[in-house]
Amino acid sequence: PLSGVSLSAQPPGGQVALGDRLVLSCAVAAGTGPLSFSWHWRGSPLPLGTGPLLELRHAGDNDSGHYQCRASNGDSVAESPPLNITVL
Repeated sequence: PLSGVSLSAQPPGGQVALGDRLVLSCAVAAGTGPLSFSWHWRGSPLPLGTGPLLELRHAGDNDSGHYQCRASNGDSVAESPPLNITVL
């Protein structure tokens, strides 16, 4: 089973200036098999993107909120703790 899904942000700290680039990356500490990723914002079931990275090229006022990464290897699914992003 998958475990230890973590989320990190660039710039670190979860704060990004309006119009700047934000990159979120998802990592899995344990688990085997081909991994798939989906990104969720404010608890929405619709994914923002797939893949281990989510890039917002120009962060906008509406991009603040909690982001979460979900990883799956076909057998199990694990979610990262939510990361709160603030657009300044």
